[in-house]
Amino acid sequence: MPTSKHLLTSVQVARFVAQGFLRLDGVVPRETNERAIAALAEGLPGVPYGTPLSEAFPPGTFGRELLDLPVVAGAVESLVGPGPTVDHHAVHVREPHEGHAQDLHADAIIDVRPDAFDIQLMYYPHEVTAEMGGTLSVPGSHLRRINETDIGRVQNLRGQTRLTCPAGTVVLVHHGIWHGGRRNDTARRRYMYKLRLNPTVPQVRLWDTADLHDPAVTAELDTHFPWYEQATGRLEIHNRALLWRALTVDPSFDIEYWVTRVSNRPALRSHA
Repeated sequence: MPTSKHLLTSVQVARFVAQGFLRLDGVVPRETNERAIAALAEGLPGVPYGTPLSEAFPPGTFGRELLDLPVVAGAVESLVGPGPTVDHHAVHVREPHEGHAQDLHADAIIDVRPDAFDIQLMYYPHEVTAEMGGTLSVPGSHLRRINETDIGRVQNLRGQTRLTCPAGTVVLVHHGIWHGGRRNDTARRRYMYKLRLNPTVPQVRLWDTADLHDPAVTAELDTHFPWYEQATGRLEIHNRALLWRALTVDPSFDIEYWVTRVSNRPALRSHA
């Protein structure tokens, strides 16, 4: 149903399911960005695992201001629901003229949940140019399960993106996306704040579903990426369809009949 909250649309959530991330460019006000840069430079206190998000950041901190922004709060609720908990948070710094890049990787140990996911909020309080070593990510990689740096030997994949963005940009990513910080070739430090959130409710129709049956939803879910192989790449589409079925509780949803075909198990009938 339509809502006054700043929830994502079905098309936006489908894009997240297909690509593994969603960008919110320049949504954080300048004052919050300035406060964030100062706080990140000093370092942040830890937040115990499992702390409710509503209790994790005191009023007056940049974290509270960031997460209270309606556009950010609505996007978070659309993906992990109300009342998520904090897994961890961290300050990522790319030093000036650092001379090396981070290996391509996915965070944490292998995660095989087919019907649930964590999100990682990546916040960039200042402009990120190509020379500053923006975060590299591989669209559509999040449902191909790997363990941490299993793909660290890979240097480049067709269709990968290297983030450039205005100050105050927030990127919400699926926990399984392949990514890595690039080399900073400028004289300025680059900061990124990362916050991983765990859902505490079933991730079912948490967004504004008014456009659930818009043909653009299926078009997003059927997106192909240049690095996909001819055969194995089809599994990515298959896995997206499975995830979309879980998120919408729609066991009939399919793309090119792929899920229906391989899940066909007619019940045994009595011949008596």
